[in-house]
Amino acid sequence: MSAASRDAGQPGHTVDAFHNGGFYLVQPSGAGHRAGIDAMLLAATIPQAARGQLADLGAGAGAAGLAAATRLPDLNVDLIERSAVMTECARRSLALNQNAHLAARARVIEADVALHGTRRREAGLADYAYDYVIMNPPFNSGRDRKTPDLLKSEAHAMETDDLFERWLRTSSAILKPGGQVSIIARPESSSDILAALGKRFGGAEITPVCPRPGDDAIRILVTAIKGSRARMSLRDRILLHDGPGNRFTLQMNDLCNGRAVWSRRSNSRSSK
Repeated sequence: MSAASRDAGQPGHTVDAFHNGGFYLVQPSGAGHRAGIDAMLLAATIPQAARGQLADLGAGAGAAGLAAATRLPDLNVDLIERSAVMTECARRSLALNQNAHLAARARVIEADVALHGTRRREAGLADYAYDYVIMNPPFNSGRDRKTPDLLKSEAHAMETDDLFERWLRTSSAILKPGGQVSIIARPESSSDILAALGKRFGGAEITPVCPRPGDDAIRILVTAIKGSRARMSLRDRILLHDGPGNRFTLQMNDLCNGRAVWSRRSNSRSSK
């Protein structure tokens, strides 16, 4: 990730470089959710040499999906987002000259992830269409104090208590058998996520993400395989920082810039 530059032709937006200029993202400058380390960690869960189709659910401007596509030249990506403001940012991102190498392998679908059955399929989310699903849902509790920024609130705050059930139901429907789902969320969502994985997914691998040694986790990364009967496992943590200030660890810097992956320990679908 790098500092933002002003998009002079579109007031209120910036064009931000990710993966050391590997791709660029158009984002709102004064409102809404701006992509950061959550999206980069999510993209890092897609294994090296992965190919086929990836769905980025709740894609926002497309950071996680485009990060995966930048690293993996044989991966096609659908950026799925219900906010018209953010889907417009994603479309403008794909139209940037700097992203010409991605435009043929990525498309934007404006749809509500929580749709199911015929309505979901009519929105463009077909059954058994994807090899990978990544999701960064609005994981703040609806009971938490909400920001007055409505666009940011929509991206961050749950509207229902069964959000993970709805999103993982969709993930299971659109994934091929043996497909991988990846989730980033707060640690307090662990029980809801595991319950929603249910009998749809198995082999869940949970990775705590901690600010520094001795700190509690502030995020969890969860991956699982559709139809697997493997047991759950708890992996070693990822540390964001290991010294004074906010400089990333070497591992975190590599993960954020597409130079490293956080692949599954088992049942990893590295190729088709």
